[in-house]
Amino acid sequence: MTDDNHSEPARAELWPSLLLEEWQETYATLHMWTQVVGKIRLVQSPAMNHWWQVPLYVTARGLTTSAIPYEAKTFEMDFDFIDHKLFINVSDGTTQSIALAPRSVADFYREVMERLRALGLNIKIYTTPVEVPDPIPFTEDHAHASYDAEYANCFWRILVRTDNVFKEFRSRFVGKCSPVHFFWGSFDLAVTRFSGRRAPEREGADAITREAYSHEVISHGFWPGGGEVKGPAFYSYTAPEPPGLKDAPISPPQAFYSREVSEFLLMYEDVRHADSPEETVLQFLQSTYEAGANLAKWERAELERV
Repeated sequence: MTDDNHSEPARAELWPSLLLEEWQETYATLHMWTQVVGKIRLVQSPAMNHWWQVPLYVTARGLTTSAIPYEAKTFEMDFDFIDHKLFINVSDGTTQSIALAPRSVADFYREVMERLRALGLNIKIYTTPVEVPDPIPFTEDHAHASYDAEYANCFWRILVRTDNVFKEFRSRFVGKCSPVHFFWGSFDLAVTRFSGRRAPEREGADAITREAYSHEVISHGFWPGGGEVKGPAFYSYTAPEPPGLKDAPISPPQAFYSREVSEFLLMYEDVRHADSPEETVLQFLQSTYEAGANLAKWERAELERV
């Protein structure tokens, strides 16, 4: 009998295929929907270091804002990629839901704001998307209107597996470390370790970048791909990047340094076909961390769990 934990069908279910070209339109629309919801969290949440007040978090059904303060109440917004709804739950017991189905960003934005007002939540956001080329204000975006429920669910299932692996990796570090969180601007799941030292100020950096990279970091993440990266991938970068990092040995053998994006990459397709996808990702996370930490002369003995 085949061990289901290592069989090809079992791996395919846990680490499903997600070819960029097959879901690009749903990806682009969902990216904008998460920006609508993320910006609501942004305007209502007290500032935290490195913008940690803005991301979403992986749940057993999708992505959540977690609790957001509003006057004497709190509310949260949850993408459910099983029943394909957006839920808005308020601490006074009231709730609203919106169907996730093919519809324009403009229509989604309009209904979200209407449902918030119906719950007594009067919130205004900056309606221009961030971190995308040629941004279209939410109120005017009729170009992005695709939603394939199967692909949305598939993407979330990958996030669930990745979230688990990232949390295991995070547990090995006792220094300052971010939560495992989903940034709706760049549409990636990330976890970031800090050396504890301030980083040199980036010349010409805007306020957002200055806050994000005020200290030395080694960051890891999962991204569905785009631009120079032709498919979903795990990534790693060290900032500031120390000399020699590009040529540092890392594992597994399929991982490489991309000079196009100045990051280490491990393509998702290589992970999902590995004998142990989880261990393959952990190898990548650990080896790229060690490469960056050693070359940047981090105090590893003080930062790592013994």
